Amino acid sequence: MMKNRILFDDDDDDQCFLMRVLLAELGCDAQITTSAKEALAMLASEVFDVVITDLKMSEMDGISFCERVIGIKPDTPVIVVTGGGTLAAAIDALRIGAFDFLTKPVDARIVGLAIARAMKHKALHQEVKTLRAVVAGNAGTMIGESPPMKQVSELIARAAATDASVLIRGETGTGKELVAQAIHTLSARKGGRFVALNCAALSPLLLESELFGHAKGAFTDAKTARLGLFVQAAGGTLFLDEIGELPLEMQPKLLRALQERTVRPVGANAEVRFDARIVAATHRDLESELEHRTFREDLFYRLNVVEITLPPLRERGGDVLLLAEHFFAKYAAKMGFGPMELSRAAGEKLVAYDWPGNVRELESCAERAVALAEGAKIEVGDLPDKIRLFDPSKLWLPTDSTADVVPLRELERRYLARVLELTKGNKSRAADLLGFDRRTVLRRLAGGRAGRSVKGGAP
Repeated sequence: MMKNRILFDDDDDDQCFLMRVLLAELGCDAQITTSAKEALAMLASEVFDVVITDLKMSEMDGISFCERVIGIKPDTPVIVVTGGGTLAAAIDALRIGAFDFLTKPVDARIVGLAIARAMKHKALHQEVKTLRAVVAGNAGTMIGESPPMKQVSELIARAAATDASVLIRGETGTGKELVAQAIHTLSARKGGRFVALNCAALSPLLLESELFGHAKGAFTDAKTARLGLFVQAAGGTLFLDEIGELPLEMQPKLLRALQERTVRPVGANAEVRFDARIVAATHRDLESELEHRTFREDLFYRLNVVEITLPPLRERGGDVLLLAEHFFAKYAAKMGFGPMELSRAAGEKLVAYDWPGNVRELESCAERAVALAEGAKIEVGDLPDKIRLFDPSKLWLPTDSTADVVPLRELERRYLARVLELTKGNKSRAADLLGFDRRTVLRRLAGGRAGRSVKGGAP
């Protein structure tokens, strides 16, 4: 394994000797310098994994040195070493971007832990940068700077570093397949195929044939043998979209395949091994499906090793405008137009709308607006009627199917559970927030019959 390259800078010869010995014991490739200017020159021409520097140096102020290092190599973690009298300076260094600080006298175990944490941070940061580069040139679905999307990006990078099954959840149009593609591209399987299948698009027999393959003569049209998608995705990723639509009779077969890592083609006698990572996605409330026994619990937990939930567009704030600008530029170029500008009034309409179709709906809206715009500016009149005339006072239901409607009692129970989570289990506080008495909260949380509220709150 390659050694971590560490640059240590301190104008104290004794401290340099001590750190040289300590870093050698930790198995690091250490470069030691007593000059801040020399350290900056080395940073500009060489690659280091971590920089460790003393804050109290005669040649250059420690804070200024940190700023210079972060400016030259923003992706290289900086650990500052400080004595008791310069603790405030160490805190200032953290504020300008230093990763961590150590206090004198330094301890070998603490230094080792700090370097390990810095390396992990650097690796994750690089994965997130790679992820953003991957999705930037794609359909634009994951463009965004909102906190929910930053969390999603970090989780994708972490999931990609493993081979665990991933379940991507989110409303229709939020970009679940794009997330699956990003996981594949960032993973060690990126050299293999990315194979996608919509589980809602085929009948059970055709779905089984697509997934597991079939032998020659297995059914009327099976004139030749065919490998299933599990085998076709060998060394890569198999993406099962709309997994919540998987027929109940297919679920035990899929579960067995995931457990045994083998499939039996339709009409065949022998098992075939496969090596594919499984990523699934759904817009359905699978917990409700479990309760109604329309989705197997054991299959759910087999698929849901790592869960990534995509936020709906209405919860992403200013990302709406970032995405809109991306789509305006995309379709303006496609239609041979020059750059398009969004008017303030039209932007306000876009932000106010609740986007039940999420990013997919926004892209369609942007394409329409570019096509209909009379000049270089998108005006309110270029937007669809449902966006121009949107009334936020109306209740929005995130589904187009009665099959996705959750019973009101179950919805209430989950809402109460979430309020209790926010109050850290304080039932009296939860009751005050909801306008119920404590016993009513407990009874409704348990799914019992609703009783009258002592405080005269909602029944």
